[in-house]
Amino acid sequence: MPKETRAIKRKRKHLRVRKKVFGTQERPRLSVYKSLRHIYAQIVDDTKGETLAAASTLSPEIRDEVGGKKNIDTARIVGRLIAEKARARGIVRVVFDRGGYPYHGRVAALADAARENGLEF
Repeated sequence: MPKETRAIKRKRKHLRVRKKVFGTQERPRLSVYKSLRHIYAQIVDDTKGETLAAASTLSPEIRDEVGGKKNIDTARIVGRLIAEKARARGIVRVVFDRGGYPYHGRVAALADAARENGLEF
């Protein structure tokens, strides 16, 4: 049997988290994904299966702002942007889906920035 890779372990943790974390229309899910270079956040209504708002380090609104910054700083900027987009759509309360990643570093920075800019979770 092949050794489990880090990605497979993360995916298994994510599936375990997703058993409990479910986004509704009243309280959608704030989902986080990170790669080595970028971080992505989206707000999802799981009942309809649609993305209500999305932000990442590749978003045109913040593309110039994130250039040359450290990873945690870019995660804070993405957290601020996702909170602004959510509030513009009338979303204030969400459930947080850390995507199988530890709540640490970039994931925690994004969550803290989203909270500071008006999201409740």
